[in-house]
Amino acid sequence: MDAPRRTRIQQEKRELILEAALEVFSTHGFRGSTIDQIAEAAGMSKPNLLYYFRRKEDIHEALMQRLLDTWLAPLRELDDIGDPLTELRSYIRRKLEMARDFPRESRLFANEILQGAPRIMPLLAGELKTLVDEKAAVIKGWMRAGKIARTDPWHLIFSIWATTQHYADFDVQVRAVLGPNRGGDGRFEDAARFLEQLFLEGLKPKS
Repeated sequence: MDAPRRTRIQQEKRELILEAALEVFSTHGFRGSTIDQIAEAAGMSKPNLLYYFRRKEDIHEALMQRLLDTWLAPLRELDDIGDPLTELRSYIRRKLEMARDFPRESRLFANEILQGAPRIMPLLAGELKTLVDEKAAVIKGWMRAGKIARTDPWHLIFSIWATTQHYADFDVQVRAVLGPNRGGDGRFEDAARFLEQLFLEGLKPKS
């Protein structure tokens, strides 16, 4: 049987809990976070929170599934019939936009990976691997057609992840090193231009 539909108030309460949990988990990590901290951040009692989520693990799982859906959206949009360099430029910029707009989500994901991904390994080995393999095949197709230089498509994707998510996970370091004159919002556009040059120039087919 289908699960009963949630009322508007129930959905709003769940969203309130998930938003509070995102702040707590991204700050303290899974192990350092408690139901009491999440309830306090959500402005509700612990029994009220437990009505919506029975365990801390259930809240974390809901957050990670939502995060993965959001994180993978730009990669899903990589279009095999588009111009390769245009598609990759768009992907790099979308990933930087996400680093700018979703720093807590990025830190939450990084914390989980640093702990060995004990709660999301099935997602990584399943949904994530399937999508990356699919897009690696698209990139290999561009290489075979001579549209971009030959390289390892999996490591290309990993490198884009590493260089773009750095601006979320190490934001404090980036701003400190750049200083007040270069560490403002313009740093993301500066990063985009640099990463476009780094990746796209290297991927142009050799004459």
